[in-house]
Amino acid sequence: MKNVARVPVHPALPGRATETAVVQRLLDTARAGRSAALVVGGEAGIGKSTLLRHAAAAAPDMLVLTRTGVETETELPFAALHLLLKDTMAGVDELPGAQADALRAALGLATAERAPDRFLVGLAVLTLLAELAAQRPVLCLLDDAHWFDRASAQVLLFVARRLDAEAVVMIFAARTGHAPAFPAPGLAELTLPRLDETTARHVLDSGAGDLPRHIREQLLREAAGNPLALHELPAAHRAGRAPVYPLGPPEAGRGGSAPTHSPVEREFAARIAALPDSVRTVLLVAAADNTCDTGVVLAAAQRLGSSVADLEAAERARLLMFQEGCLGFWHPLIRTAAYGSATVVGKQEAHRALADVLDGRPDVDRRNWHRAAASIGPDEDVAAALEESARGAADRGSNEGAAAAYERAGSLSPDPARRTSRLTAAAEAAADAGHREWAATLAVDAARPVADRVQLARLALIHARLADEVNRPEETHRLLMEAVAPTAAVAPGLADEMLLWAVEAGWSARDRGMVEQVVAAADRLGDARYVRALSAVALAQLPGSDDTALPGAVTGLREMAICHDSGSPRVGATLAAWHLALGDHVTAHELAASAERDCRTRGAHGVLPRVLAVLAAGRWHLGHRHDAAAAAAEGLQLARDAGHEQALGELAAVAAQLAAVEGDEVRLAAVLAELDGRRKPRGFSEAAAAARSLLDVGLGRFETAADRLTELVAHPSRRQSLPDLVEAATRAGRPELARDAAARFERWAGHVGQDWARAVALRCRALVDGGDRAERLFAEAVAHHRLDGARPFERARTELLHGELLRRGRRRAHARAPLRSALETFEELGARPWAERARAELRATGESRADAQPGPDLLTELTPQELQVVRLAAAGLSNRDIGAQLFLSPRTVGYHLYKAFPKLGVTSRAQLVRLDLPA
Repeated sequence: MKNVARVPVHPALPGRATETAVVQRLLDTARAGRSAALVVGGEAGIGKSTLLRHAAAAAPDMLVLTRTGVETETELPFAALHLLLKDTMAGVDELPGAQADALRAALGLATAERAPDRFLVGLAVLTLLAELAAQRPVLCLLDDAHWFDRASAQVLLFVARRLDAEAVVMIFAARTGHAPAFPAPGLAELTLPRLDETTARHVLDSGAGDLPRHIREQLLREAAGNPLALHELPAAHRAGRAPVYPLGPPEAGRGGSAPTHSPVEREFAARIAALPDSVRTVLLVAAADNTCDTGVVLAAAQRLGSSVADLEAAERARLLMFQEGCLGFWHPLIRTAAYGSATVVGKQEAHRALADVLDGRPDVDRRNWHRAAASIGPDEDVAAALEESARGAADRGSNEGAAAAYERAGSLSPDPARRTSRLTAAAEAAADAGHREWAATLAVDAARPVADRVQLARLALIHARLADEVNRPEETHRLLMEAVAPTAAVAPGLADEMLLWAVEAGWSARDRGMVEQVVAAADRLGDARYVRALSAVALAQLPGSDDTALPGAVTGLREMAICHDSGSPRVGATLAAWHLALGDHVTAHELAASAERDCRTRGAHGVLPRVLAVLAAGRWHLGHRHDAAAAAAEGLQLARDAGHEQALGELAAVAAQLAAVEGDEVRLAAVLAELDGRRKPRGFSEAAAAARSLLDVGLGRFETAADRLTELVAHPSRRQSLPDLVEAATRAGRPELARDAAARFERWAGHVGQDWARAVALRCRALVDGGDRAERLFAEAVAHHRLDGARPFERARTELLHGELLRRGRRRAHARAPLRSALETFEELGARPWAERARAELRATGESRADAQPGPDLLTELTPQELQVVRLAAAGLSNRDIGAQLFLSPRTVGYHLYKAFPKLGVTSRAQLVRLDLPA
């Protein structure tokens, strides 16, 4: 670590010693070359902005980037990000091409053929900050983050979660209460409390010592420990604006704050009300616009009769201020009070004046929003302009901004058909942005009234999607089936999409009749090949299946792969998942690996978490446990960032299985606990039960495992857990249960036609048959395992059971070969409890090397992210290329290599090529 030169800090803030110490540690972290992020929370006036100013004053040696969120800009995509980076845009030219293009498109500085991917924009910002920090540490101060537009907030939080070794510190400040929520999972939080009475009294006395004691006591109660109130209320009293409360304790209803507004906001409103009309107009115009452009505000205010003198009067009243050429408010609540206390007519006049001033300027979207705010009834010209703004927001990757613009355009549309079309587009954009309730409300509004069948189909898809997201497959199926027939006549492609989705809904509901209903509808409506193919797969996984449908399911799945080879990563992930369900992990891995490459090449990062879930499972079954863990870890982080609940569940299931194999009960519980309090994705409870049962079998808790598995395997989709039940039931002395499970798995294995499945079926038969026949069955099982070399964990389990049988039959010499092979594989896979079983059996055979500990697995020493970085570096990729693939800054890539080299015993990238790093 390089030497850190401490920089003198700003004078201490009263009552904030702990908080300023936290900030100082963050700044020292950046000076040492590392990164950090923090979210400061608290009520209005509690001192968040003051703490951020303290941080800026304590960082004279750093590049300080600041941005304050503005309520009027919450619907303008990337507005906050644009202003934060406005003085650093020269560095964009040095970014990798794809990142630079995405960032320029997001900020409206260039056009793009499609909407920039949010992850790619985030990576561009991360790389840009890292490059700036190469010159000197960077401090980003992001005040009133609760008012950031959603697009900016998502990108900045994406960056904050990936900070590591860039010498960048990001501090967000967000209000709690009476403001939109600012969720920032994964980031450290610091909540500012109210000042204690002693400190509050000190602050008040230092600024209001001239006031009588009884007045100070009243103001102390009124401020209730809020620092800004402690400063503002004495001035209000001197000006005769203080609330007239009889003296007495707050609990008696005297003193304290009003029920609806804070004392600070009431004070600001009173100060504004005492000003001349022309000064209040300037404040209203500034509150309505906040472009940070003094010329725009002044020009609009002059149209309404105000002047430069009024602007100066607002500044002298400490309501407006000028900082670095930017016009702003001394406190966010001043803006709230100025806008909230104005009349409706006054607000409309302010917005109209601003729209007129902005006419002919490049900021068309802002002008359109001002025109909309000034409108008092339907106006097609304004609605059409807002619709263009909505398309622009979507093109820049902001579904939230698009939804808001489409919604307002719909409300201003005089023509019912255009109103429906715009509100439908708003609902689709809101759903894409993850706002379920908003999307549902918009879809309902759009349907009153609708005659266009294509619009009805689009609305049906929205409602079906919303139902599916909250795991209501029956409602999803009903909505799709009601809409499919009218849709088929006017939009057959859309009807096909509805039918395929309805099959999945029937499968999710575990309802055979629902799936068969879809097939019947497809037969009536036309070409049903695709629907029949997917239906065959789904029906084979539903209760009541007698396994005879499985061969048809396998054939149907292959047909789907041919018929639906659209090149879409989402389609590839879906097909890979169905192949896994039918035991074909080799094809599943190939499809998922191809989909992963497509995702990274195309920037289709929205579907990447689900692709990584299937890829991680495929890698595990192929024996690549380090790569499986790395894919799962990356996918989990991306799923958290994007809010993909279904993908989060799928990835957690893979991570849980890996923890179960390793015998790590604590990690297994932690992985599963991540979904506590969340809506459980489809199939997650069954996957969690399967992982817990595998852990129990590995640790020898056979009775517990048998009980849980008996319930689990009742569902046909969990047939691959039947071998665990066979082993657990056999060891628990429940032969009939084991025999039934073995027979079921044998039938399934015969239908899916996978060598590994036939091998495991033979192993199960050996366990339940016992005797002399068991040895022959075990040997035959091992031979089947070696036909394709896949699923090494299952092969090692077969060898372990075979060796145990031989050892118990006093054939110790013969037992050693399968036990050695099993031990070696378990150690490679990190399956500690299974390795201990194999080692114990080897000792019982008299094996002298049984107690020898395995040599160090160098890859085990690496974190999942270090492994990914090392593997890509060994393939010849530069730090920038690696960062682009893994959403890391180049400096963080270099840091991971710096940490990984000594673990691997190498000193250069060239030496990585000679290591055994299987793909």
